[in-house]
Amino acid sequence: MFNNCLDAEKEFENCWSNPNYTAIELDDVDVNQALAHYKLQKPLHFTKTMLWNMEMKKSWNPGAYIPYVLKEGSAKAWGKKPDSKTGGEIFVRSSAQRKWLESEIYEDVYEEVYVNNQRQLITFLGVKNLEGASKVLNPTQPLFHVQHGASGPEDQPRNTWRIVHLTPKKDPEMIKRFEAMNDPRKLPGFIENYIKNDLGIGIEK
Repeated sequence: MFNNCLDAEKEFENCWSNPNYTAIELDDVDVNQALAHYKLQKPLHFTKTMLWNMEMKKSWNPGAYIPYVLKEGSAKAWGKKPDSKTGGEIFVRSSAQRKWLESEIYEDVYEEVYVNNQRQLITFLGVKNLEGASKVLNPTQPLFHVQHGASGPEDQPRNTWRIVHLTPKKDPEMIKRFEAMNDPRKLPGFIENYIKNDLGIGIEK
């Protein structure tokens, strides 16, 4: 495990530039533009502060924000410590997640989590072994690293998201899978859940 977020981000970039790995970046979601396509129980202007608050909560408690990805009750996080270089924190988590290309099948996933408060960027590095975990993983799909972030000005936040799969060679089926998900006019499910559950505002497409 890296000692700080900056080293973890460097590792992510090294993987991102590997020509054999399958790197995918979704279009940024302008949250307030996307909200225009939804019916809200009451008016809401989403802020960057809200977006970053959601990202930090989701990183520690993913079961509350992405239940459509995780097996219910499987998510755990532990070992939180501060990162003095970025004002953020570092911890680890485990969960059973739907496989990317076989969504009906769940597989255990271990992640090191690096929350960079200065950049408002969270890096998740997939690993096979975690201190404090009960077993070493032998996953049937390639390990993957993910970055979530909050960018843009306070009154016009943009949700950023990219992933790199540590594949033996680029996987066209994986690229197609994520191209099908890429719709910046649609709110990610975790933002919908934050609006409904944390802000207490009903929302529907």
